[in-house]
Amino acid sequence: MKIFETERLEIRRLKSMDREHFAELFTDPKVLELIPQTAFTENQITDRFNKSLNLKLSDLNDQKCAFGIFKKRETELIGLALFLINEDNEKELGYRFRKKYWGKGYGTETTKGMLEYYFQQMNVSKVTADVNIANVGSVKILDKFMKPVSEFFNERDNCTDRRYELEKNNWLQQWL
Repeated sequence: MKIFETERLEIRRLKSMDREHFAELFTDPKVLELIPQTAFTENQITDRFNKSLNLKLSDLNDQKCAFGIFKKRETELIGLALFLINEDNEKELGYRFRKKYWGKGYGTETTKGMLEYYFQQMNVSKVTADVNIANVGSVKILDKFMKPVSEFFNERDNCTDRRYELEKNNWLQQWL
């Protein structure tokens, strides 16, 4: 089930064949260092993966959802598009990519596509994103699209996060 596509990418529901690369996104020290997170256990990976296999479009409205990011016409999972809900019950975007796909513009392309999906398909009024300020690549991506509104200590991940926001009206003026 395809969620949306961009110029080079397709965001879709995961399939059972994606498990190995999905697991890499939760165990690769380089990927986890920038989030930051500790490596997931095999059971945690299995639980997350199985939930992602069964997602429906309607789930985007009321729960956290992880969909696969793929290069068009290819079957290898390169990352995850994360449709989240923050502690203030606001829509939040996130993403993570396998290390070999860093620096190729996929994060920027995915972020733009997710914002378009949130605003055009889901008709939300505001989207947020939280990023570890040490994650320079993601900070640069979010600075292109969204406005930083606060910084706070993230106790769960033991880092300082920056919160970004973009309201639909500002997005319409900026990107359409």
